[in-house]
Amino acid sequence: MTKNVVFDSYALIAHFKNEPGASLISDLFTDLLIGEKNGFISVINVGEVYYMLSRKAGIENAEKSIEIIRTLPIKIVDADFEITYAAAQLKARHKFSYADSFAAALTIIKKGTLVTGDKEFKNLSKEKGFKVHFIH
Repeated sequence: MTKNVVFDSYALIAHFKNEPGASLISDLFTDLLIGEKNGFISVINVGEVYYMLSRKAGIENAEKSIEIIRTLPIKIVDADFEITYAAAQLKARHKFSYADSFAAALTIIKKGTLVTGDKEFKNLSKEKGFKVHFIH
């Protein structure tokens, strides 16, 4: 895994719901805290965490998750033109969600490894500069 780690919503939701892969995410948070790795997430994927947890676990839990995300050593990256354009290009070439295209674009831009359990990212296996680590 590269020094730069990009999280998608799947990884954080797995952590919050203590699903398979949660222990790996906790270990990565430790690596971020001690400076062994740098963590990133797209603001689009933060929104995805909120709406998915809101639907599955209620608004109160979704609100708590956002508070926690903001305290983690993960840089929330805004969807500027560069990332949005790169995400749109990926979405045009591959079948996967638009929100996921932001995680993939950020991964490529940061020369990092995406941490996820979302198998849709297998579609990007031949995409130049894209690395993924599946949590289960």
